Amino acid sequence: MLALDLRHQFGLLEDGRFRLLFLATFASGIGNWLAVIALQIDVYNETRSGWWIGALLIATFLPAVFLGLLAGPLVDRLSRKGLMIGSDLGRLAVFVVLPFAGSATAIVLLAALAGIGNAFFRPAVLAGLPNLVPADRLVSANALLQLVEWTTTAIGPILGGAIVAASGPDLAYRVNAVTFGISALLVMGIPGRLLQSDRPIGRGHWRELAEGFSVVRHSRALLCVLIAWSIAMLAVGIVNVAEVFLARESYDAGDFGFGLLWAGSGIGLILGGLAASSILKRGLAGAYVLVLAIYALGILAAAVSPGIWFGVASMMLAGFGNGGAVVANITLVQRGAEDRVRGRVFTLLMSVNYAVLGAAFVVAGPITDALGARWAYAIASATVTAAIAVAWLLIRGQDLAQPVARPA
Repeated sequence: MLALDLRHQFGLLEDGRFRLLFLATFASGIGNWLAVIALQIDVYNETRSGWWIGALLIATFLPAVFLGLLAGPLVDRLSRKGLMIGSDLGRLAVFVVLPFAGSATAIVLLAALAGIGNAFFRPAVLAGLPNLVPADRLVSANALLQLVEWTTTAIGPILGGAIVAASGPDLAYRVNAVTFGISALLVMGIPGRLLQSDRPIGRGHWRELAEGFSVVRHSRALLCVLIAWSIAMLAVGIVNVAEVFLARESYDAGDFGFGLLWAGSGIGLILGGLAASSILKRGLAGAYVLVLAIYALGILAAAVSPGIWFGVASMMLAGFGNGGAVVANITLVQRGAEDRVRGRVFTLLMSVNYAVLGAAFVVAGPITDALGARWAYAIASATVTAAIAVAWLLIRGQDLAQPVARPA
């Protein structure tokens, strides 16, 4: 059954327009993760300062938070195709200029500009996707795009590290520029009407922004992503911070063990994303609770694991649940919001989720220092369990399978 579902999923790549979006997302993702390595090494070379590295990470992170709170209506009011191309060309320009940046301040400011492009590109892709593929293949399309994201997360830093080690950050910046140029060319081949069936009549920026908030407030599916997934993001932040301590101190497995835990999580994410179509078609509400339960169980198993190999298997299980939950979240938003407001809804929810993740990074350190990694993981598992309860209360008995209109 799973093999048939996978063949069905990858069969979407036979659709030329979706294939263009798939490849554009891949090129853009490679560029993003090349930048993660190149920018940090460049700032380190300039400053040898952890504070500057922190400033760089904040500069790339904050645009995604503020976009949904202030600029979300643009993803609905403007052409999504145009936004994607503009995001790519803007990031291309940033990485063409970066080799000439003469200070850490200039590097951080340019990274913030690239972060703005990142913040617009992904919501435009996800908001437009239900118009590009048939309604009955939407979950499969979401899973494939998530597969792209997780694959580029693994490949991009490796390529970035190799390029920077061989020739320094400047060559990595130039390669980044090329990847964004390729992405823009691919998006140009997709008719704009297939990414956007309706653009709202302008009623003023703040009224349109308020409408996005109102849509979320009156939809249980969207409230589930806003509240339940934000609770789960607290667990994600705790796990990310405590993971190195779990590997090195609790398992006594060193840096290699830390890498193994990351690899286990990554494999689980990919498998969970690929299996999401098969799981979610049995009922989105029940499946959402199921994948969150798998995530919580995997984290708890890692907390009590006697050693690294059981820990890796546990993180594969946690990654599987996490991967399925991410696809479910995207599908909940796509089915819970009309096309004319979908961009605003995506940007708002992403902003809140990212803001909570940032707060989790702040509190996770003291928790891990005070209690140790195993207890931090146990707290993370309990946090996901709380998210499960909230999700079940919000979406049980809800009709989440309505078709999404696709333009002719």
